[in-house]
Amino acid sequence: MRTRTVRLPGSGLELEVLEGDTLIGPAIERGAWEEHETALFRAHLAPGARVLDLGANVGWYAVQAVLAGCEVEAFEPVQEIAEVLRRNLERAERRGPGRARVHVRAAGDAGGRARIALAAENRGDNRVLATGTGRPADMGPGETLEIEVARVDDLVQGPFRVIKIDTQGSEWLALRGMQRVLDASREVALFLEFWPYALRGGEPIGMLERLRGLGFTLGKATAAPYPMAPERILEQALARDPVKGGLDLYATRGVPFHVLGAGARLRGMARSLREG
Repeated sequence: MRTRTVRLPGSGLELEVLEGDTLIGPAIERGAWEEHETALFRAHLAPGARVLDLGANVGWYAVQAVLAGCEVEAFEPVQEIAEVLRRNLERAERRGPGRARVHVRAAGDAGGRARIALAAENRGDNRVLATGTGRPADMGPGETLEIEVARVDDLVQGPFRVIKIDTQGSEWLALRGMQRVLDASREVALFLEFWPYALRGGEPIGMLERLRGLGFTLGKATAAPYPMAPERILEQALARDPVKGGLDLYATRGVPFHVLGAGARLRGMARSLREG
């Protein structure tokens, strides 16, 4: 895969992005990817904290954690993208006090091999395919590769202070393969893509109920998040375009949910009432 190097405005830090990417690369070049989620993510970082990044891609979130002095375990299953991730993390390590390790694996509920469909334009929309299934029709034509899959519990040990899971439909499988890590991470902020259309391994409401049963307070990763019941999250997700619509979720256990200040908390309360 061809790459290009962009300089983050105001920081002097240079990162590699994938050539031809229509979303992540241009956003990084403008200064931030997923601005609201990034703000929440940064608010939970602290020197020495351990961060787990599943579906790291070129490393936007993992780089933020390294710059903040965290110890990062990053998973990216596509070898060529993982090499870009490594180089970006090396750049971050030269600028910040944190350290990172890259696992060239997809996070799943069992070890083995699988195939992944590569997206032609949104280079963050690479999807691990269920056994015996083909490339999703909404992705159009494109390349598929064989990759390694592993249980997180087989490669790392908890606790972690921040966990991000953005695996384009494999989130439920990743959670099932990291039970020991979740059990150990009693004080943790969780960032999770919730995309019912592509979710594999169980029913969408089951994943949300499981997280609530584990003691997580759930909400959306917005500029003014507020706690939400699983049913309300699912209702809002299903009201969106099924293919384009997923929600970026934010959840906490043992640490504060409201970390963006009193103003954001008040706006979240108002939004909760407005959204019904």
